[in-house]
Amino acid sequence: MVLVIVYSLLASGIILAQDSLSTNTLINSPDDSLSNYHFHDFRDMDTSMRSVYPFVVYEKNNYRFHSKDSPNFETLYKKLIHMIDKQEGKLNMYHIGGSHLQADIYTHDVRTYMQTRWEGLTGERGWVFPFDLAKTNNPGNYEFSSPNRWTPYRSVVHKPRKINFDYGILGAAVTCADSIITIRFKHDRTTVKPPMTHLRIFHNKGEFPYWMHFGKDELLVERTEHDPDLGCTDIFFTDPIDTFNLQFARTGGYAPELEIYGFLMMNDRPGISYTAIGINGAGLYTYLDNVRFEEQLKSYPPDFFAYSVGTNDGNVPYAKFDPQVYKRNLEKMMQMALRANPDCALLLTVPNDSYYRRKYLNKNIARERDVIEELAAEYDMAVWDMYGIMGGLGSSRTWKNNKLMRSDLIHFTSVGYHFKGDLYIDAFLKYMDQMENKLTPL
Repeated sequence: MVLVIVYSLLASGIILAQDSLSTNTLINSPDDSLSNYHFHDFRDMDTSMRSVYPFVVYEKNNYRFHSKDSPNFETLYKKLIHMIDKQEGKLNMYHIGGSHLQADIYTHDVRTYMQTRWEGLTGERGWVFPFDLAKTNNPGNYEFSSPNRWTPYRSVVHKPRKINFDYGILGAAVTCADSIITIRFKHDRTTVKPPMTHLRIFHNKGEFPYWMHFGKDELLVERTEHDPDLGCTDIFFTDPIDTFNLQFARTGGYAPELEIYGFLMMNDRPGISYTAIGINGAGLYTYLDNVRFEEQLKSYPPDFFAYSVGTNDGNVPYAKFDPQVYKRNLEKMMQMALRANPDCALLLTVPNDSYYRRKYLNKNIARERDVIEELAAEYDMAVWDMYGIMGGLGSSRTWKNNKLMRSDLIHFTSVGYHFKGDLYIDAFLKYMDQMENKLTPL
């Protein structure tokens, strides 16, 4: 039975109706544009959250467009629906930020949802970095280990221009000078463990004087391809694996120390990969200094790219923040994704409310929001306004008092991050409803 509830907005063509994804979808009249679409406060989220956290502005939890159409988001929707209907194809989704993303808590919630929501679409893991070996916090859903001693490099701490180091897309690297090197990987504390049939290792450019061996899985190695210009080696397996024990050994008397920039884990199954890129303390300027960022991005081009960079850019006194510098930097990052894939959908997320030095209201976030909305309008892209959802200026203190934020008034608690993930997923589902209603004739 289809339940139809007529709102007071019926006169403007808005009703509640059933669709393939939900029984509670708003349908706008055919002449409505993306910029004046009306959303329910909740999609799949538990509506009891309104009484649990009444200070959250749920009506702002959606993708806001400032233009009538968004060709790139329409393309993303069509690809996703084709993948769901035909059980074929892949979508590469990226999400970039700072410490919120390095922890990979709410982004892993999103990844888990995307890889379990639609039957048969398990997807692949995408990019991972061995933060364990870099002596910094590693995401809880995978683990790297090694008996060797590694030298860590992080683009925030070890500035590339000062150490003459060309970072890649993940903004970090580890190096080892040993003649025999072992790296082990396994999934940890996660329900999604996409298998690998194709592993790409990003390492030194040029000649690569190391022999690689996969221990007990060596018999599963079908072939190996080396790309000296990109600085990577592709390993293809005859059967899926979900862990590896990889050994490097020098092939000659002398070899430069091994550099590892990250691993790209792929397979031949349809579905979504959701790559989180995050370095503690990173701003837009951090990633723009990473020389190998764009070339590595082009090797695994994005279909969707969410930008959650701005907390550190704006964590300065009001007089020292230049919104136009922030705008130029964000636009440069957007253009890199569009050069990798001109059809890529770009989601510009407004940073969460925070306090400067724990005691000063940070009015720079609102200025970043203005810039983000300008760029979204110029590029026909979408905005997810976490700042507005929280309640705007000073709201992080309310979130802290309700145990959703830590005492630094910048980072969330574990509960807070998971709640943020629920909000993010609900906003994505609303976007899907919006596109279905726009593209499907009444």
